[in-house]
Amino acid sequence: MVLRHAKAVEGIGMIDIDRPLNGRGRRDAAATGDWLRETGLVPDRVLCSTAQRTRETLAGLALDVPADFEARLYGAEAEDVLAVVRETADEVGTLLIIGHNPAFHEVVHDLTGEAPAAFPTCALAVIDLPGGWAEAWPGAGSLTTVRTPKG
Repeated sequence: MVLRHAKAVEGIGMIDIDRPLNGRGRRDAAATGDWLRETGLVPDRVLCSTAQRTRETLAGLALDVPADFEARLYGAEAEDVLAVVRETADEVGTLLIIGHNPAFHEVVHDLTGEAPAAFPTCALAVIDLPGGWAEAWPGAGSLTTVRTPKG
């Protein structure tokens, strides 16, 4: 699963990596966590960018699962994100990655050959990757669900 962080405060006068979520972002993250639990899509593991807004998005999801904070996901290109995913252990059945656009929108497109026209804050894409994590290469997956806070 590919999740773009929830809505953050404007970055005027702040270092980008330190921007926290705003009120809407906190509400959207909580709603996304509720949706994941309701649909039975709770991941086995989370890989999360080290940015404040991604860490707060993860906290807002309120998922009781192991999480690793991965510095390589902040400011990454799509191919860098896929390289991190390919390092995932085989015993992880469902992986959630939390990060940033434009890379995360591109990852959805690259893995599946399709993507929504937009990938707004707190957008979630569920991708079936039948070949396993080491096979997370362009075209290897299929897009099964896209969820955005506005429907």
